[in-house]
Amino acid sequence: MAHQVKQFDRHVEAVLAALDLMDCFLYQPIFTIKELVELTGMTRNRIMRLIGTLQHKDYLVEGSVAGTYTLGPKLLSLGRVFENGQNLVALSNPFLKALALKTGESASFYVCDGNERVVLAGKEGTQAIRFNVTVGQRMELHIGAAGKLLLAYMPTKERKIILSNKRFERYAQKAIIDFKQFNKMLKDIRLQGYAISKGERNPDAFAIAVPVFEKKDNLIGALSIAGPISRFTPEIQETYLKELLKAARLMSAKFGYSK
Repeated sequence: MAHQVKQFDRHVEAVLAALDLMDCFLYQPIFTIKELVELTGMTRNRIMRLIGTLQHKDYLVEGSVAGTYTLGPKLLSLGRVFENGQNLVALSNPFLKALALKTGESASFYVCDGNERVVLAGKEGTQAIRFNVTVGQRMELHIGAAGKLLLAYMPTKERKIILSNKRFERYAQKAIIDFKQFNKMLKDIRLQGYAISKGERNPDAFAIAVPVFEKKDNLIGALSIAGPISRFTPEIQETYLKELLKAARLMSAKFGYSK
């Protein structure tokens, strides 16, 4: 852990220089190379190399006047992602809080990010013994109720890419996964509208997850409740599933989903 902290404390100078250059655009929308040299104190050659690199990734583009540069479309895309993420957190928090209070178990909202799932928001349960996850924590997609649910509702092409990557193959070999049975399980999850897991990520943990949609049936994420297996009796499972489905319907409605 100490080694990891030391790595976080180390900085890549070229990246810092590029970010310093981008920070200039907080003061005005368009610059010449000469103005950027004066503002940053960097050499002209370095500024030109940085601009070329940032242009290549669409973070900067040429301005309407020759020899000038302004912010590129990539920043608009990132801004939208950030805004959508913040909206998701704000909208999901009341539902997570209500679920945690009503069930006493920890409630979380997961979204898919590449080959992993991320805890976007969460509320601790009120039980003395409970299972918690950290906001921002990244987990596997192929184990756990929320992960399996996200995979089940993922577009077929994307799911095939994830299931065929080396990381999943290594897990499959270790866990002796039958791919045919695994795909059938994902199909069953989609048909029944929820996923459960017993002792998959933690031998003592039980979790239930349901989908949250936006308009046009697009999946946003997975709403989940988790706690000790000993508390999740069949009767409790049925009660919690009803609460989760109700919360997911109301949350989906907030995003324009109606069905």
